[in-house]
Amino acid sequence: MTDRNRNKLPNNLPQLQNLIKRDPGSYKDEFLQQYRHYESNLQIFQLKPSQYSKTLDELIMFLAQISQCYSAELSEFPQQLKELLQRHSTVLDPTMRLCLVKALILLRNKNLMAATSVLELFFQLFRCQDKVLRKTLYSYIVNDIKNVNSKHKNVKLNKTLQNFMYTMLRDSNAVAAKMSLDVMIELYRRNVWNDAKTVNVITTACFSKVAKILVAAVKFFLGKDTRDDDDSDDEKPEKSAKELQLGHRVGKKTKKRQKKLSRALQFLKKHKKKKSKPEVFSFSALHLIHDPQDFCEKLFKKLESCNERFEVKLLLIDFISRLIGIHQLVLFNFYPYIKRFLQPHQREVTRLLLFAAQASHELVPPDILEEVMMTIANNFITERNSSDVMAVGLNAIREMCSRCPLAMSEDLLRDLVQYKSHRIKSVMMAARSLISTFRQTNPEMLHKKDRGRPTEATKDFTLLKYGEKNTKDFIPGTECLPDQQEEVKEDKKDNWDSCSDDDSSDGEWIDVHHSSDEDEVKTADNVPSDPTEQKVKAQEVSASRILTQDDFKKIQQHQAAKEVDLKPSHKRKHVETEEHNESGELPNLSAIENVHKKKLHDRESRMATIMEGRKGREKFAHGRQKMNPNASTTNKQKTRNKPFMMVKQKMKSKGKRSFRDKQIALRNSLLKRAKAGRK
Repeated sequence: MTDRNRNKLPNNLPQLQNLIKRDPGSYKDEFLQQYRHYESNLQIFQLKPSQYSKTLDELIMFLAQISQCYSAELSEFPQQLKELLQRHSTVLDPTMRLCLVKALILLRNKNLMAATSVLELFFQLFRCQDKVLRKTLYSYIVNDIKNVNSKHKNVKLNKTLQNFMYTMLRDSNAVAAKMSLDVMIELYRRNVWNDAKTVNVITTACFSKVAKILVAAVKFFLGKDTRDDDDSDDEKPEKSAKELQLGHRVGKKTKKRQKKLSRALQFLKKHKKKKSKPEVFSFSALHLIHDPQDFCEKLFKKLESCNERFEVKLLLIDFISRLIGIHQLVLFNFYPYIKRFLQPHQREVTRLLLFAAQASHELVPPDILEEVMMTIANNFITERNSSDVMAVGLNAIREMCSRCPLAMSEDLLRDLVQYKSHRIKSVMMAARSLISTFRQTNPEMLHKKDRGRPTEATKDFTLLKYGEKNTKDFIPGTECLPDQQEEVKEDKKDNWDSCSDDDSSDGEWIDVHHSSDEDEVKTADNVPSDPTEQKVKAQEVSASRILTQDDFKKIQQHQAAKEVDLKPSHKRKHVETEEHNESGELPNLSAIENVHKKKLHDRESRMATIMEGRKGREKFAHGRQKMNPNASTTNKQKTRNKPFMMVKQKMKSKGKRSFRDKQIALRNSLLKRAKAGRK
């Protein structure tokens, strides 16, 4: 019998696996033979678990593939693999360990193992010094928990795993704790574990002694993506595009080198695109923190005793300032701490100014914020600094005053307002933006000439004291909407107009408009002029109807129209009011770095300006020109273009002339010019 016709089922595991899946009963004897072979190899392997066994590797994957066909015979098989990983996880060969993990994943996908036992084991395997294994476990854990919670939330499983992760974050192995934190952050981003318990478990990582865990937890709350951060820095580009291209110019040009250059440039472009993504802040996570006051105090205490790099301190300052601004916390020690960093020469000073503005709110005592404003004014808004520094300082004070107007003293405001006529545009525009802010928040602090024209919004302005709230029992701006009686009248009018249109289409009625009818029609801006009437109507409309999105758009336009002058100015053209864009919960860095400055010309625009100025000119050179452009040059003109080494010997021969010789030479030169002029 030839080898081609010989039965190779006991040795050909993939073929046997395929046949068993089709008909398990017919190949049970072959399966039992392979299972006994697996048990014998397993006993041998346990004697030396650090060595790789290819036979055992193939048998484990074979049994995992057909485990659903012989569930009774393989009832102890999952537990054997689990115990093998628990005992020898750190000493196993990487290939063998990955094989065991893949076999457990197959068994878990076939619902032959409980999710809690498998996932808890995988979290413990994060301690292994195997980067490929950790990436495999990370992706599987995230996808498995997502699939379990796809149809409905598995509260029991989630609670068990969250409690287990709470212990993993305190694990002595920093890599295992970091990977566990990354899993929780990824599950929150995928809206699988977006509850308060997950957020508060992540808050415990903010007090970790390991810098990577601390930074990852803080960046989660700040909205920065940390999923691309690996255990090493080998994925970051080492050279820029210019350096790569310059290096490619040297050496022999081959296809291999060209492909290597293109791959490096492509990776650099991808990395640059990844870094240019806009920030997305996790405001929902910040709102889910339990007891933010106590958490913020502990975090500030850690900041004061922190010995990490300056970038880590910046992250902590940013996080604390956002907590103070969003939850309106009271942390008096934070303002003297950040005040010492507010210097023009300080690194990342614009971000520090932003953090000071983020930590400003109405519940902070005005005298505390006034000290911060005075520090900014003394260090930034002085003539000894550049115009950009002065503009940035004014913008920072404006952002702080928009959130806490009482912190500004009248003397300081009068001094800052004087920059409205500064010679440099950036400083002038920053000062005028500060004036416009106080026109809305507290116009009484401004000089009468700086308050501007009175508007509907500032006509009945009342200054609130510290801690006082302006509570209302109606929605401001709803006086522009019709009430129930006006809606009934409008419906009747619309019905009558539709009937008249139908009759006129038949040719029996003719719709004639009179001037009296036009006077009775109410416009959309038919709002009572008396403030008391406006308040009464706003209360009636707010209590009698449910507002739609179109109603809110009308309210926004009506509120924006109140900012327009009561007496229209003839100097400016009328501009239609757009929808009012309200600022978010926190200020933006662009609001502080927004310096009004004329942009420098690039080369294209500069050359276009030069060429436009040359139009209509015949000659573009200076001095006397040749009558014949094709004529030869003189020896004197040729000498000017010669290299210095060619005329150096002639320069040495020239000695110093006396004063008398210079007088004679000057006289002869003047006589020669006079004779030439007479001719």
